[in-house]
Amino acid sequence: MDASNINRRNFLKGSTALLALTSFGASGFPLFQPAKSYRVGLIGAGWYGKSDLFRLIQVAPVEVIALCDPDQHMLKEAAELVSQRQQSGKTPKLYNDYRELLAENELDIVLIGSPDHWHALQAIDAVKAGAHVYVQKPISVDVLEGEAMVAAARKYNKVVQVGTQRKSTPHLIEAKKKFVDSGMLGKISHVDMCCYFHMRANGNPDVEPVPAFFDYDMWTGPAPLLPYTGLPHKRWWRTMMEYGNGITGDMCVHMLDTVRWMLDLGWPKRIHATGGIFVQKEGRSTIADTQTATFEYDELTCVWQHRTWGTPADPEYPWAFVLYGEKGTLRGSTMQYDFTPHGDGEKIHGDVVYEKEKYPEDLTEKDIELNAAPATRLHMLDFLKAIEEGGRPVADIEEGHISTASCILANISMELQRPLVYDPQKMIVVDDPEATKLLQREYRGPWTHPDPKKV
Repeated sequence: MDASNINRRNFLKGSTALLALTSFGASGFPLFQPAKSYRVGLIGAGWYGKSDLFRLIQVAPVEVIALCDPDQHMLKEAAELVSQRQQSGKTPKLYNDYRELLAENELDIVLIGSPDHWHALQAIDAVKAGAHVYVQKPISVDVLEGEAMVAAARKYNKVVQVGTQRKSTPHLIEAKKKFVDSGMLGKISHVDMCCYFHMRANGNPDVEPVPAFFDYDMWTGPAPLLPYTGLPHKRWWRTMMEYGNGITGDMCVHMLDTVRWMLDLGWPKRIHATGGIFVQKEGRSTIADTQTATFEYDELTCVWQHRTWGTPADPEYPWAFVLYGEKGTLRGSTMQYDFTPHGDGEKIHGDVVYEKEKYPEDLTEKDIELNAAPATRLHMLDFLKAIEEGGRPVADIEEGHISTASCILANISMELQRPLVYDPQKMIVVDDPEATKLLQREYRGPWTHPDPKKV
């Protein structure tokens, strides 16, 4: 998630990006107004699960019926906050096991804010239970999990929106229309994407007893049961490959998804990555501190680079994408964009939109990403529009799967030290049985890996 300084620019309310926010929704249509009330459940009551839920409460008539989390302290805190936020003032029912939450409540919408290793099972079970789903990115920890999630959404005819809200970010919607769709960039044949945040924990915590308020076995679920070294959801799990897909799975998925949306791209033709733990060798962290990945398309290369050490290539754009066109260059991030024409012409700058006056509660919400809040609100409205009017949301599960799986394939390429070509129809890596075996992780019992052909 975005760790840059959200207050470094004083955005002027009169910008065209604000017009995009107040007049248009995530897909460019007039801002959608929900026509009904929704019964909502949240699985994963930590930082971003609560943040997504609060954004939904701000834009739609909802009743939060139930919350689920294996940390009883976090769960009770979330319940109190929800009771203060929702109009009814009711306290949701609380669960340790998400399966009980789904079985005991008729829910219209389930939000999934659990760690990455849980996303697939929880999303599939939620759509089977009759709910539409908003699931955080990356959607899965292996490729076949993602295939199963797409298959389940289609089989049960449910809307599944992925939390890749850059597609609903007002200043990026504006940049896409102004510079890409208009042809101002000309032919685009190279894209750079990057993240240089120092977000790899890399500590050496001691093994300790599991506290009584925390169900570590349930938190771990299908992932390997590692020695307990403190509450893993306090930013620690993201530093372990056992629970996710590293910085590429966490941060590249956002930028690759944004680039794919801007340029109307599908599956990469070939993926190649190199990297590893080159600098920060002293801690327990298992994710790469350095990685470069290339996603190849026809006459287009999209290159990702991250380092969790050193300085960013461009301090103004530490987590960003850059589109290189024959007529100009477009830099974009969660905070701003800059267009630089080739040759003569005017440079054009745009800034993030805030809604501090419209939603003053944002200013007192703990750990909120103020820059992302308007985008998430639009993302929720787009999700609800697809539920009420039909069609696919802007971040449909299939699009989230392509972006997530491409990042996972980059990690597999780095591990095997060779390029990969994925065939989504056959669900194999072409001419590479060893890589194909890595498309599915081994699950810890009694959990069973979902089968894309049998959901």
